Amino acid sequence: MSAGSGLASAAQASPALAAAAVETALAAAGLPRAGQVLLFLTRDFDRQARAAVVAAARAGGTLQVAGCTASGLFTEAGWSLDQPAAAALVLAPAAASPAGDDGLHLCFTGHARLPYGWQSGSRRAGLQESDAVAWSAGRVAADSCAEIVLPGWRARPAHAPGLHPLGGDLTVDACDAYELRQVDGVDALDSLRAALPAEWRRAPPWHRLALLRSPGRSGIAILSAGADGSLTLGEALSAGDTVRWALRDPAAAEREMRDTLAAAVDAGRPPEFALSFSCIGRGPLFYGGEDRDLQAFRDRCPGVPLLGAYGTGQIVPGPDGNLMYHNSTLTLSYESLHV
Repeated sequence: MSAGSGLASAAQASPALAAAAVETALAAAGLPRAGQVLLFLTRDFDRQARAAVVAAARAGGTLQVAGCTASGLFTEAGWSLDQPAAAALVLAPAAASPAGDDGLHLCFTGHARLPYGWQSGSRRAGLQESDAVAWSAGRVAADSCAEIVLPGWRARPAHAPGLHPLGGDLTVDACDAYELRQVDGVDALDSLRAALPAEWRRAPPWHRLALLRSPGRSGIAILSAGADGSLTLGEALSAGDTVRWALRDPAAAEREMRDTLAAAVDAGRPPEFALSFSCIGRGPLFYGGEDRDLQAFRDRCPGVPLLGAYGTGQIVPGPDGNLMYHNSTLTLSYESLHV
């Protein structure tokens, strides 16, 4: 095989755990050494990241090690959230005459927001984890930003935002930056309650609600409700904006995940490997102890090596540039560019 994944966990974080993940991945791929290693470590490694990256490079026989620390990890074999863990995906050394790449940059950052230089220009996809450690070419990045390209590979993105719209479009009538006061002639809170199922109107599930500015965009968090019927939002709006209410619903999110994978992956021609960047607010914490997004990938791509991480945000390329999402899942299915 040209790729393989490995997941290792233990009661304590140590560089040996990173080496074990790489060795497991090499064995799965049947490779004596790697041309490229993608390595994710849990936040338990924040102070040992440099030593762990060195251990992974030695185990893989390559300096091309890239990745970051994250809130949790997963491969096609399972997930780990509650103890120190390392997950790795190894790729075979490139052929003598690489076939180029598809121009997609894999990016990892510990910044709280998407770095300005990543918002436009090259297509970028990856993971954001606040205060994470990031690395590429076997070196920890001083600015907590790392990016690489994968020569010889083309990625097919499948993005599942995970927000189920409630009702139709609404026009913002009155707002004061982050304070939404009125939509379509109704107080914002009354409008939201009317869109919710009856059982949630008295005590809305705030952590699962959002406001959508337009289809395909990241949801705007609803932070609190005021006694005057206003809502405090995570982003500013302006009068005249078109919005709609949305809900994070597990059943709808699973259906969306399966639909996006079906659209991106030909069941008759599975990818050679895949990467997945998910939100810590999804996965087992969202689906009641199981990761239905991971299961959807297994069902669509049985036996395909997968490396994934749970973080704060997902970096997603789009027609209007690269955007930061939350509570979503981005899966990149890779096929070879070599004939």
